[in-house]
Amino acid sequence: MREDRIMTDVGTNEWQVVVFSLGDQSFAINVDKTREILRWTGVRPVPKSHPAMLGITTVRGEVIPLIDLRIYLNITPAVSQEQSKVIVTEFNLMKLGFVVDGVERIYRIHSEELDSTLTGSFLGENVLYVIKREDRNILLLDYERIVQVVNPELAGQYAVDSSKMHNIVSELGDLDKFKILVVEDSPLIRRMIQDVLAKGGFHNVEAVSHGKAAWDRLSDEGENFDLVITDIEMPKMDGLTLTKKIKEDDRLRHIPVIVFSSIMAEDIKRKAQSVGADGQITKPEIDQLIVSVGKLLKRREVKTERA
Repeated sequence: MREDRIMTDVGTNEWQVVVFSLGDQSFAINVDKTREILRWTGVRPVPKSHPAMLGITTVRGEVIPLIDLRIYLNITPAVSQEQSKVIVTEFNLMKLGFVVDGVERIYRIHSEELDSTLTGSFLGENVLYVIKREDRNILLLDYERIVQVVNPELAGQYAVDSSKMHNIVSELGDLDKFKILVVEDSPLIRRMIQDVLAKGGFHNVEAVSHGKAAWDRLSDEGENFDLVITDIEMPKMDGLTLTKKIKEDDRLRHIPVIVFSSIMAEDIKRKAQSVGADGQITKPEIDQLIVSVGKLLKRREVKTERA
């Protein structure tokens, strides 16, 4: 029954979000990033930290940082700190708590409901999408960016040693002969992946912000991509649906696909396997991403030579 549910969910372009409030505005976070919701846990301050970094707390024996999203977004709290809720999350191989005014409910949404037209220019870099639901606008934040702003040292996780990179890709020859498609909705992470690939010698890299744009590029006559790196949660078409479509297409199924996501729980891994993903890497394991890119491109070259 478990496997049947996984197979049914894959390819529907649907996922679930937890809706919460900050002041009089509603926000959302992917259920797959959420572990539990707690009453105010108390906090122990950490010196010389970002203003939004309240400190650390202990949850079920684990010490986790607490980030107050109201302070980060400059929103006046609607409740006292003692009445606040803590959303305990796990993504990018770390656990942390986001402090919010209140938690409402879980919604099932479709990728088509995610509107990014106002992102950046009007809503700022912290907001990825607007979800229109029941005559109101729910904002979905770029949590990976928020965590890196609060703790800039985390950006170093997306760095890779040049000599190590050279050893991985040295057998591939001219790297510009490989055309790589990066599919990532976070502008920050998209740039980081491109920068790391360029540092390793891969300059023939194209990046798009959602699965539909990637599918359109892959479907273009005359376009030949050698590898795809995709996130999972994206608008218009998610990464698992994109992977499924690639692997079901006679012309494209030979293209290796690496799922590079901040959420890699066991059920997500099984979903990625069920649609034929060639690699599964959890952000921010950029070293593993480069290793996987090198191995899959080498394997593809060997298959091409034998054919």
